[in-house]
Amino acid sequence: MHFDRLKRREFITLLGGAAVWPLIARAQQAEQIRRIGVLMGYTESDPAVQSYLAAFRGTLAKLGWVDGSNLRIELRWGGADPDRIKTFAKELVDLRPDAILGATTPVISALARETRTIPTVFVVVADPSGFFASLAHPGGNITGFTTLDSALGGKWVGLLKEIAPHTVRAALLVNPTTAPLQIYMPSIRAAATSFAVEVSTAPVHARDEIEGVIAAQARNPGGSLIVLPDIFNRRNGDLIVALAARYGVPAIYYNRSFAESGGLIAYSDDFAEQFRQAAGYINRILRGSKVGELPIQQPTKFELVINMKTAKALGLTLSSALLSIADEVIE
Repeated sequence: MHFDRLKRREFITLLGGAAVWPLIARAQQAEQIRRIGVLMGYTESDPAVQSYLAAFRGTLAKLGWVDGSNLRIELRWGGADPDRIKTFAKELVDLRPDAILGATTPVISALARETRTIPTVFVVVADPSGFFASLAHPGGNITGFTTLDSALGGKWVGLLKEIAPHTVRAALLVNPTTAPLQIYMPSIRAAATSFAVEVSTAPVHARDEIEGVIAAQARNPGGSLIVLPDIFNRRNGDLIVALAARYGVPAIYYNRSFAESGGLIAYSDDFAEQFRQAAGYINRILRGSKVGELPIQQPTKFELVINMKTAKALGLTLSSALLSIADEVIE
């Protein structure tokens, strides 16, 4: 009888363990799910930005982090709206994620105001000064991948002159409140002098001001346009491309998406690559690396995209030398 009582006790204990084990398993599984916030300074409908996000997710998956499995991504779209960006920055920080990815300068500025502790990785930020102690050792909670390359300004002038040799004037289309124009000006001025191109700044603050700038460049022969890195220009990209075509103004853009949608020529660093690299940093942070010890990296990979259809529409004859160095020629 003593043996029977012992067997029953063991059986009850086993039953209790069987009931508790699924709870323990679920708790352990929940503990393994990491959360990251993603705040995009763009609109959700932007196909190029969707491709950047796909590159980010794909790289995370290759590194072992799958959204919906061991990772939860909290995604917010700022839509180039400063108030919306600030609201979502606070919302994401309040969720206390393990790390945050922020895309564009207004986004990282908003996130920097909300947290000094949550590891934050930025992409597509032209001027990250003020967010770090040094490029090699940022310190603090922010690091990332900058688009900062002051020499790009001179390259835009040179490529514009190459593809449209008749260019004698170039307007810099920019919203001064949202774009770091001063970064590019030294190289722009130097190249403008070298190529005998008169450069002028054409500040725009609202969508309805864009047409006046482009129309002014078309009034006399030799007018062209340089569309500078700017979240405002990104948000109004389709309009800028359409107006440049309507007025017959050659234009060079800072992002390949402009050329893909009908713009003449684009030269920039590879933004999709930045998102892939950022996924690598997020992976390292989730696995224990300190964000302040991950260096801020400057662009190393650039791409030149030419829209041949637009060039023909503008009556431009492209040299074989220019075509040979293009990463992509859109027919």
